[in-house]
Amino acid sequence: MSRIGKLPLPIPAAVAISVDKSNVVTVKGPKGTLTQAVDPDISITIEDGVLTVVRPTEQKRHKALHGLYRSLIANMVKGVNEGYKVDLELVGVGYKSSLQGTSNLELSLGYSHNLVIGLPPEITVSTITEKGKNPIVTLQGIDKHLIGQVAAKLRSLREVEPYKGKGIRFVGEVVRRKAGKTSAK
Repeated sequence: MSRIGKLPLPIPAAVAISVDKSNVVTVKGPKGTLTQAVDPDISITIEDGVLTVVRPTEQKRHKALHGLYRSLIANMVKGVNEGYKVDLELVGVGYKSSLQGTSNLELSLGYSHNLVIGLPPEITVSTITEKGKNPIVTLQGIDKHLIGQVAAKLRSLREVEPYKGKGIRFVGEVVRRKAGKTSAK
């Protein structure tokens, strides 16, 4: 049995979950509303403030979907109740970030031109620039998948290189550094 799928999911008091006939789960909370379509083979029951996900058979496909949908619903419950936050650090000489309006992020990453990135309206972005420290871009929202996808897109604009450690990284991420060719002698 799936270790993740069999875990019961307690529902906080501020969160309301509903499942309609077409197996679409809707989670409403103080921060917003999220929906997720669930495979018709997987059944979801809500009793006494606890949600359980049940699979019909021991097929490999059903085992995979069992843990997947339990994790997706748990992420939705946490998102609408508490929200998610990702901090990205811009490491490099002259790297800057600024907001243009509410949904455009302008990045100066050492290219010949500045990059302007349009962000989804579901995500709240803020930038912090302190003297003597690296600029930090903060992404906040209720959808864990969307925030991770946007963070990965921003990181791909300037991947961290192992020799000088320059690039976009998560705050607190440890980069494995390599010695240059001069240290081989």
